[in-house]
Order: sequence, then structure tokens, then C-alpha cells
Amino acid sequence: MRRTLLAAALSLLVALPLQAQQPTRIGDAAMTQAVTLRERALADDTGWKVVESLTTEVGPRLAGSEADARAVEWAKAKFKALGYDKVWTEPVTFPKWERRSESARIVGAHAQALHVTALGGSPGGKVEAEVVRFESLEALEKAAPGSLAGKIAFIDYPMTRAKDGRGYGPGSRVRSGGPSAAIRAGALAYVMRSAGTDSHRNPHTGITRFDDGLKPIPSAALSLPDADQLARLVALGQVKIALDLDCGWNGEYTSQNVIGEITGRSKPDDVVVIGGHLDSWDLGTGAIDDGAGVAIGMAAGHLIGTLPKGQRPARTIRVVAFANEEQGLYGGRAYAQKHAADLRKHQLGAESDFGAGRIYAFAAKTPDYAKEAVARIAQALAPLGIEHREDGEGCGPDLSPFNAIGMACAGLSQDGTDYFDLHHTPDDTLDKIDPKALAQNVAAYTVFAFLAADAQGDFGSAPKPATP
Repeated sequence: MRRTLLAAALSLLVALPLQAQQPTRIGDAAMTQAVTLRERALADDTGWKVVESLTTEVGPRLAGSEADARAVEWAKAKFKALGYDKVWTEPVTFPKWERRSESARIVGAHAQALHVTALGGSPGGKVEAEVVRFESLEALEKAAPGSLAGKIAFIDYPMTRAKDGRGYGPGSRVRSGGPSAAIRAGALAYVMRSAGTDSHRNPHTGITRFDDGLKPIPSAALSLPDADQLARLVALGQVKIALDLDCGWNGEYTSQNVIGEITGRSKPDDVVVIGGHLDSWDLGTGAIDDGAGVAIGMAAGHLIGTLPKGQRPARTIRVVAFANEEQGLYGGRAYAQKHAADLRKHQLGAESDFGAGRIYAFAAKTPDYAKEAVARIAQALAPLGIEHREDGEGCGPDLSPFNAIGMACAGLSQDGTDYFDLHHTPDDTLDKIDPKALAQNVAAYTVFAFLAADAQGDFGSAPKPATP
């Protein structure tokens, strides 16, 4: 009898349709509050004051440097000064790379200086040798083993300008893959046309990699005018350059992800995560990359925190200033590892790490049941000149490790038309930021974070199946 009843119950369960996921919604009261916050943010200068403070009082913040430690203390103090309810740090450990000096020159009949910068991760060394020019990474990869013995490989690949920065992918691959290809061909050193779109004598640095089993060689980037000059000289005949880099790895360092929270009114354990990365390269002062992103997140959380507690969103706003993004997403990876067990509590995430140009598009990668709520967020963003797009571009580099294991993700796309004129160069300074464009970014992130945190229902954060 018991088996018969059990079988009948199981049959009934199979016959019943699965209960549909309730749609995620955003109420009218939240939309009204978002309009008020949006207009307040446009008239507010907190974002500007924050990035001005960071770039002036700390300046460049190379991961593992003395300024890295000062930046952590600055971020803790700034969160507290902006009224965050909770501020703490989480350790991030990584190899420490140091830049000490760098120079290059053409030697011989056409002797002249070249403007170069060592690529992050390069070893030091002095090399004087003939240059062999290649038009692309693929061309260098086809070079026969040993064919560059005693020579310096030079990739002269021009990066293309684009509003969405799509030209950076191929350009950055020249930086990351070129040195290993040069080593396989037998080269003594490697130089490249910088991954950038400007016309100034400012070389663009950035991290490079060396494949396992290869002995690293000195690797550097030329400013674009110097790359043009070198290419013209190579076309005239044999050219030698002398490259002198004093840089390299020096043990390990432990920095910190710095985190501030504005506590939610009814679901404080659930969070919407925004922010940027606190470290920068050392050539400029890290204003657009990524002082602006840190400032946008801090200012957005601050504005939401000024609301009376009964008018705050249901969930907590968490702003993260990530450690060492530039050399390998170390802060983002550490955050994902530490908070993996709380993945479902992460309602939605978005990171600002593409400068301070105006945001022109919004998209969120969510299940169908959350589309209505996403559309409501887009509705509140539209007066800022932001278009709703169905396909997102990701949620920013530091949140990508968490997104990879299941955190729901949104993207607020910034106009990066001139971003790679400045990226990783001495020109990445405060004067390149338009205060009005920065305020538009703060307004967008404020609206996004507030509405996502106050939504009735979720946006689909859930663990993804492990990849074999």
C-alpha cells in the first residue's frame, strides 16, 4: 500500500508543471527615488573631489610599491569620510615587479634617442643589436627558430581607434604574446609599437607574459612616433638599437582590496557590487585608469548613503577598490575566491574601468524573468543619454572572475574614443577628465546600483557548473 501511494504521489509531481520563476520587478516608488538621485548626482562633485584627492595625494600606484600601501590607507579613510557604514580590507598577495630605469637609442650613422618604456614583467638587461621589423604578431610567430639569433625583434602593429575599444584586443596580444614569439625565434630582446592610438612621444606600458620553459628577454614598448621613426630607418637599411632596462621581479607583496558598504534597509546581507581598481601603472597618475572608476563607485555609494535609512534600497551597496588589476586581476580573483560561498547573495555587479568618458549604453546579462527589471533600470538611465542594449560587454575586468562562476553581470559602456591615447602613459593625469562627463557616470552608477538593490526578486546569480 505504501509503495502504491508513493508511486501515485510521484506520478502527480511529474504531471504537474514546474512553478515558473516569479518576474523580478522594480516598483514605482523606487523609480521616483532614482530620478531624485540621478538629478542630485548630476549636480554633485563628489566624484571629481575623490579622483582629485587620489591622483594628487597618492599619485601613481604601481602594485607592490610604497604608493600602493598609501593608496590602501587613503581608500580606507575616504570611505569613512564619505559616510560608509562599514569599511574593511581583504588581503591580496602577488609577485612584485619594479621599474627602476629605461632607455633606448639608435646607434651608428643615424644615432638618436628613442622613447621607450619597459613592459611590466620584463627582466632588466642591456642589449645592442640589429632590429628586424615584423608587421604583426602572426608574422613574428612564423619566423623560423633561430632566425633572429643575435637580433632584436620589432613588431610594428598599429592599433585601431574605436568607441568601444575593440582595437585593444589585437594590440594587447602583441604585448602579451610578442616576447615569447621573439624568444622562440632566437631574439635577444623585443620592442613593439605601443598598444595605443595617440600621436605623442609617450610610450604605453602594460603587463606582458613569458610562456613556460622560455628564458625571459628584455621587452619594451616604443612611443608611436618613435615606432614610425624606427620603421622608416629599417626601410633604409640595417639599424642597430641599444636597449637598457633596469627592472624585474622582486619577491612577493601583500596589498588589500578595500571595501565600503552602505547597509540595505531590509536585506543587508544581499549586495550589489560596484567599484574600480585602486592600483595604476607608474608613468602617469592613474586618473583615467582607474582613479575615475574608484571615484565613480565611491561617489555613487555615498549619494545613496545620504538617503534616510527608511528610503535606502533593500539591499546593501558594496563598493570595492580592487588591488593589482593591472598585472593579472589579482584583486578580482581574490575577491571571487573569498566570496564564492556567498555568490547567490550578490544581486548584480558592474565595474567602471574604461576611463571617464560619458556612458552611452547599458546592458545586463540576466535570465528572462529579470528582463522587466533590467528594462526599468534602462528607463531611468535613458535621460542620461544611455541606450539600452540586449547584449552586454561584461561587467568589468575585476568582476569577471566572479561572473565566470555565476554572478549576474551588468555593463555600463563608456565612450572610449580617446581612452587609448592616454592608457598606460605619462598622459594619464587628472586634467584629462571632464568633470561633467564624470558626473554623468556617477549619476548612472547611482541609479543602477540603487534600482538593482531595491528590486523585488533577483537577477540570476547562481553557481555555474564546473568546467572540466
